[in-house]
Amino acid sequence: MKRSRDKAASELFAALYPRLAGWCRRLVDDDETAHEIASEAFTRLWARWSRVEEPRGFLYVTAANLVRDHWRKLERERKAMRRVTAEAEVNSRTEQADPPDPSVRLLVQSLPERLRTPILLHYYADMPIREVSVLTGRKEGTVKADLHAARELLRAHLRRSLDHTL
Repeated sequence: MKRSRDKAASELFAALYPRLAGWCRRLVDDDETAHEIASEAFTRLWARWSRVEEPRGFLYVTAANLVRDHWRKLERERKAMRRVTAEAEVNSRTEQADPPDPSVRLLVQSLPERLRTPILLHYYADMPIREVSVLTGRKEGTVKADLHAARELLRAHLRRSLDHTL
């Protein structure tokens, strides 16, 4: 039993780890962090091995949650740096707002979780809508509507960002 479990886990790792790590790499823009996230997702899968019916979906949802946690940490660090910088310049001149960052990754990060998760799974993990529907527990029509709403929000944010940079 243990031998077959280990073999199945090893085969799953060999089949899915490179793609999962690559997907994470595109989201976090750092090889080391991407590998840490992918490895942690596999570690969490291993801990729940006997209770997980869909390992691939579990891995991607877990990795998406870890990526979101990573983004939150980066945002906290950015805010802290902005605060420190603002305090250092308080006597020199009036603080001006940073120009909007049109980075798609940051825009996706800013989406509400309800819209962000389907975007990450469908566009970044190349999962079909049916699979996203199963993994999120939403009807396919709802997933399609969420994808549409997310695209519209991203389009509006990009337009505003581009208008400010011209």
